[in-house]
Amino acid sequence: MIRLRLPLYQNQIIAHSYCEHMAVVTLACGDTRVNNLYGMGIGFLVLILDSLAITASYVMIFRAVMGLATSEARLKTLGTCGSHICAILVFYIPIAVSSLTHRFGHRVPPHIHILLANLYLLIPPILNPIVYAVRTKQIRETLLRIKARTQPR
Repeated sequence: MIRLRLPLYQNQIIAHSYCEHMAVVTLACGDTRVNNLYGMGIGFLVLILDSLAITASYVMIFRAVMGLATSEARLKTLGTCGSHICAILVFYIPIAVSSLTHRFGHRVPPHIHILLANLYLLIPPILNPIVYAVRTKQIRETLLRIKARTQPR
């Protein structure tokens, strides 16, 4: 395994709340083109492979759904698929935006980079339960009852 090291600036403090690849690369004072290409390549490879696998899965799901006997069953299944697609988008969109701003947003202030990086770690786990809870009838009804009890009359 070839191990190349880049010379670092004196300042070795990462201006992020975690050790993100591009934040570490910005510490280097040498040529970081290979690191940038590696980061973009892996990012796009993961995105493309994930997208292909997800698309293939949904094609098979939609084929099976169209074979269901009742339209009510088809609608319920498609509604669940809609929740899954929302959860997937909630995960991938912030990652893509953060990654692209690191590579192409050279005039974007550092605090925006940090905010975007933190958002793609926080938003998906926060929104995932909400996306699925809205689709669950019992949870939705319980939340509506609690809301009705807490509202002033």
